[in-house]
Amino acid sequence: MTLAEFPMARAAGCPFDPPPALRETTEEGPLARVRLWDGSTPWLVTRHAEQRALLGDPRVSADITRPGYPSQAPLPKGGTAISFILMDDPEHARLRRMVTAPFAIKRVAAMRPAVQKIVDDLIDELLAGPTPVDLVQAFALPVPSLVICELLGVPYADHDFFQDNSKVLINREVTPEQRSAAHGALLDYLDGLMGEKIAHPVDDLLSGLARRITGGEMTREEAAQMGVLLLLAGHETTANMIALGTLALLENPGQLALLRESDDPKLVASAVEELLRYLNITHSGRRRVALADIEVAGRVIRAGEGIILANDIANRDPEVFPDPDRLDLRRDARRHVAFGFGVHQCLGQPLARMELQVVYSTLYRRIPTLRLATDLEKVLFKHDGSVYGVYELPVTW
Repeated sequence: MTLAEFPMARAAGCPFDPPPALRETTEEGPLARVRLWDGSTPWLVTRHAEQRALLGDPRVSADITRPGYPSQAPLPKGGTAISFILMDDPEHARLRRMVTAPFAIKRVAAMRPAVQKIVDDLIDELLAGPTPVDLVQAFALPVPSLVICELLGVPYADHDFFQDNSKVLINREVTPEQRSAAHGALLDYLDGLMGEKIAHPVDDLLSGLARRITGGEMTREEAAQMGVLLLLAGHETTANMIALGTLALLENPGQLALLRESDDPKLVASAVEELLRYLNITHSGRRRVALADIEVAGRVIRAGEGIILANDIANRDPEVFPDPDRLDLRRDARRHVAFGFGVHQCLGQPLARMELQVVYSTLYRRIPTLRLATDLEKVLFKHDGSVYGVYELPVTW
C-alpha cells in the first residue's frame, strides 16, 4: 500500500473519519510497511499506545536530514534552513526555549480578553453583512491570523501574502520548486521584519528574538526560520479547526445544542479536546527515524528505518476512546495526540486551545440559528493538503 492512498481515500467515506484503507491497516496490527514516493518503505504506526511510546522514546529522531527519514517530498537541492521542530536535542531544546515564554499558560490566559474582542468584532461584522457568507474567509481565517500577527508583531495588512504562500507549503501536489519558492518568499519576508525589530524593538515575540540575535544567542537565519514556522502554524491549523469543527457540529445538532446552551467552561474545554480528537486535522503523520533497533508490539524497527505515526487513526483507537467514531463533547479526550507527545509536542497548544474555546463558546451562542447554506456533498474538502479542512464553508442564519 502507498501512503498517498490514505488522504485521498477519505473522500469516499465520512469527511470527518480516517480513510477506510488506514482503518483496515490498523485492524491488521499496530505496525505496517508502506511505500513512499521515493520507493522507501517506512513503518506506519497506527495505534495510540505504540505512538505515544515511540514519540517519547529518545531512540527516535525528528531530524529530517538523517538517512532513512521518511520525507513527504524531495528536499530542495542545495539544502535549506531547517525548522527546530525537525531537529533533535540539544539543538531543538535550545531553539525551542527561545519562544517558550509567550506560549506559557498564564501568558496565553492574559490574552483571552483580546481574543474575545477579536471574535466578537468579527461576529458583529458577520451579523451586519449579507448572507450566505463564507465562514472561512469571513471568520475562521481572520481570527487566528489577527491573533498570531498581534503576538508576533507581523502587520496584518500582509495576511494575503503569508496566507497565499502557506497554502503552497502545505499542498502535497505542488512541485519542490514551487514549495521552495514559497518558503523562500516567507523567509525573506520574516528576515526583513527581523531587521526592523533589531533596529526598533517593541513588545512582541519577533522583537524578543531580535534581542537574542543582538545578544549572540541565535542567528538571524534561525530567528527568521522560527518566525516562518510560528506564523504558519499560528493561523493555518487553528483556522481549519474553526471551520471544520463548525461543520462537524452542524452535522451533529445534538452536540451543537449541548455546547450552545451551556455556559460551563469545563464543557467548553471538553468540547475543544473532543473536536481535536475527532477531527485531528494533520493527516500526513508525524515523521521520525529510528536511531537504534526498537522492539514494538513484537516487531523490530531497525536503526535507520523510517517511522510514520498516523495521529488521526490513533485518536480513533477504541482501546483508549470507546465508540471512537462518535462525536461526544462530554468525553474525556485529553489523551489525544493531536498536538503530539514528548519533547516535540506542539509549542503553541495553549494558544490554540484558548482560541478554540473562545470561538466555540461564542459563535454558536451569538448566532444560534447558524446553519449550512449548501449541501454537505457540495462542500470542498482539502484532500490535497497536509492540513485538513474545507476551502469554503457557506453558512447562513
